[in-house]
Amino acid sequence: MDNLGEPASTWSIPPIGHRTVPADTMAPDGSEIRTLIDHNLGAERASLVEVTLPAGQVSRPVWHRQVEEIWYVLEGHGQVWRCPFGVDPEDMVPVAVGPGDALTIPTRWRFQFNASPGESLRFLCFTTPPWPGSDEARSAGAGGLGPSTV
Repeated sequence: MDNLGEPASTWSIPPIGHRTVPADTMAPDGSEIRTLIDHNLGAERASLVEVTLPAGQVSRPVWHRQVEEIWYVLEGHGQVWRCPFGVDPEDMVPVAVGPGDALTIPTRWRFQFNASPGESLRFLCFTTPPWPGSDEARSAGAGGLGPSTV
């Protein structure tokens, strides 16, 4: 028995996730998504994806209704613009990001990101709760990094 009183015979070990090539899908912001862990692999309260934005590209500005994201940059450089509702987008300054940087995209904050010329921006994105579906992300109108290129 485990510490919750369940017999070991009822345990189900979650499978291992693997990075796919090509990308699984495109995110609402226009970036490439490779699902690493989600409900299909036993995650009930979170999900993990790898995000790639090609070199020199600018994402579409969006916001999330329920999901909070935590990003960890693996490679490339770029900028991330984040803005809470009720704040003038021009008052929020983008931040530069590169390998080893981590940041949060709070729920309901507008955001946009870009990849520096000559190198793709690739990062891990942890979401909680798990990504609920295509209606989660909403267009934010204008972002802080100019017009989208994807």
